[in-house]
Amino acid sequence: MQSTHQIKTLRLQRAWSQEQLAELASLSVRTIQRIENGEAPSLETLSALAAVFEVSVAELSAESVAGDDSLDQRIVDARLRLQREARFYRSLITAIVVCLLLAVVNYVTSPGNYWVVWVSLIWGCLLAVSGLRLFVFGGVAETWRKARLQKLLRK
Repeated sequence: MQSTHQIKTLRLQRAWSQEQLAELASLSVRTIQRIENGEAPSLETLSALAAVFEVSVAELSAESVAGDDSLDQRIVDARLRLQREARFYRSLITAIVVCLLLAVVNYVTSPGNYWVVWVSLIWGCLLAVSGLRLFVFGGVAETWRKARLQKLLRK
């Protein structure tokens, strides 16, 4: 297989042992051994190895030349999606903690006035819109953007 030969060649060019490569890529030595013995690596493993060798995933993969750019783009898109989701969950946790603390302050300072409800509702609505954009309409918008770009490029 092309990718297994390529990985072994790149490793030997750098005079690295399998153990060194495994440590640099945060993989097990057994995974490196399996790849070099002909077993197909996963996309995640290829991504880790490509980062260590400072090459694109497409250069390491055995996919056709036509799909090379799309493979790297899929990895970039997946990482961006993961970052957006992590940012949303951090915002959600922050909102919950702050609203709970504000509820305590509201109860201690003015128990008859429930101003914290307005803050919580506004923040909750903003998070709901953000969540809808990310989880529900994100794919629709991305599909529309790609279709629109293709249409514009055809003109």
